[in-house]
Amino acid sequence: MDIFGGIFGFFGSLFGYVLWASFLLTQNFGVAIIIFTIIVKLVMFPTSINQQKSMAGNQRLQAKQNEIREKYGTDRTKYNEEIQKLYEKEGINPMGGCLTSFLPMILMLGIFYSVGYPLTNTLHLNALSINKIVANINAIPGFSGISSSIYSQIEIVKIFPSISSSSIVTDVLSPLEIEKILNFSHGFNFLGIDLLSTPKDFGISALLLIPVLCFLTSFASQLALTKMSGNPMQQQQGCMKYMFYGLPLISSYFSYTVPAAVGLYWIVSTVIGFIQSLIINKYYSAALMNAKSEARHVAMLFSEEASVKEL
Repeated sequence: MDIFGGIFGFFGSLFGYVLWASFLLTQNFGVAIIIFTIIVKLVMFPTSINQQKSMAGNQRLQAKQNEIREKYGTDRTKYNEEIQKLYEKEGINPMGGCLTSFLPMILMLGIFYSVGYPLTNTLHLNALSINKIVANINAIPGFSGISSSIYSQIEIVKIFPSISSSSIVTDVLSPLEIEKILNFSHGFNFLGIDLLSTPKDFGISALLLIPVLCFLTSFASQLALTKMSGNPMQQQQGCMKYMFYGLPLISSYFSYTVPAAVGLYWIVSTVIGFIQSLIINKYYSAALMNAKSEARHVAMLFSEEASVKEL
């Protein structure tokens, strides 16, 4: 596993404990994904707020930065000094936005790894044992085998009831581990949808609801957030307009080609993320944050003026 896979796998393993606890509570992987995603989103919520604060701070400083650029644009040393003073005066960390932007991405990939690798990251079974089972299955003559994709573990869970008593499994796993996977494999029916199946393999079926809902939730959330930002679709230009339609289509296509469990996670994550965005926009919007900052600045000036008069 490469270094990035190791990092995301580490977070995936941590989140896997939450996902497994949710499954033990509900005995249904679909409900467990919903509970799991809500918990993780709540944990990540402070990073979203910090990201919003950083964006608001940078927006507030933009006009002042432009003034400094016009005044000291040819003197880079003086310009950098004045910019640093501005950051210190306003209490803004220019790198803070980078950290709060990348951290949610890293955590989200970790969540994906916990859902996509259920045997090693959710059940926390030995990876070497799982790889050996894959090799044993692929060595069976006339059997199509397990693909080498990242969803191979989901494929194992899907066929596990039919191979659990064979030597390809019993020679590798303990009876307790076999019972654990069997119990796990029986909890993937969610509202009549088999979360272990891939929509593209079943033509017109209930599984198509996954990619359809994936597109609708992604598109609707983008549309609503765009309107709330005061930048309607008519003003979207160039690549931004293509991304507006392209990202929902891409997410819908991928959810069509991957196990439904992964697609369900994307849907739940999109919906909960949208709700978070509504809360952030109501209580931590850039306009509100800037207004509060200006109010604090005015109060500080009055306080300084009062102290000067007393002297």
